[in-house]
Amino acid sequence: MTKPRWFPNLVLTRHVLFAIVAGGVAGVLFMVFLIEFDHYTSTAEFCTTCHSMKIAEDEYRQSAHYRSASGVRADCGHCHVSEGIFAATWDHIKGAKDLFKEIKGKLVGPDYDDPVINALHAPEAAFAARRQFRANDSANCKRCHVLDAILGKRPDTAAIHREDAKGKTCVDCHMNLVHRKVPDEQTFKREAWNRMIEAEFGLAPGTADRLLAE
Repeated sequence: MTKPRWFPNLVLTRHVLFAIVAGGVAGVLFMVFLIEFDHYTSTAEFCTTCHSMKIAEDEYRQSAHYRSASGVRADCGHCHVSEGIFAATWDHIKGAKDLFKEIKGKLVGPDYDDPVINALHAPEAAFAARRQFRANDSANCKRCHVLDAILGKRPDTAAIHREDAKGKTCVDCHMNLVHRKVPDEQTFKREAWNRMIEAEFGLAPGTADRLLAE
């Protein structure tokens, strides 16, 4: 059979064969590295290496996602890292901005290790997380919670999720489950929040506004 003119003349020399094998091995090793990297960086142990995350961890340890009656425990990555190696890696890359803020706060700008500063900025963090959940239709929630299997303790729980929840995503109804309670973004009032934080930490009136402006 005559070979078409456009068919390339492949010469499988030792160098070409070595390059193919080396490239394949490197690709496998890179994938293994990504899997292990994403697994480690999705754990609570890694996330809380930043001191500011210790505050979030304290809130998390008091929640039903940590203190589960069934013994099932959702880790940081289960809620905040997408499923799939490439999507998870991209989430970690995007999350690098938080690390930058953590480092920057030691030099200039808000220091998120400070409980007061952390609490003042909690609404923005909550709103960003909720927007992410809505954008992916609460995909992280659905990794553990199967809609058709939700029975609940009330007799109408299944019907509510089957009928009333149509057109909604999990976070539209279920929020403030793990971290500091923050109102819905549509009803949030910064003035009221600042006064609440001042009262909680025993600060003079106007302190919150000054801290936010720094």
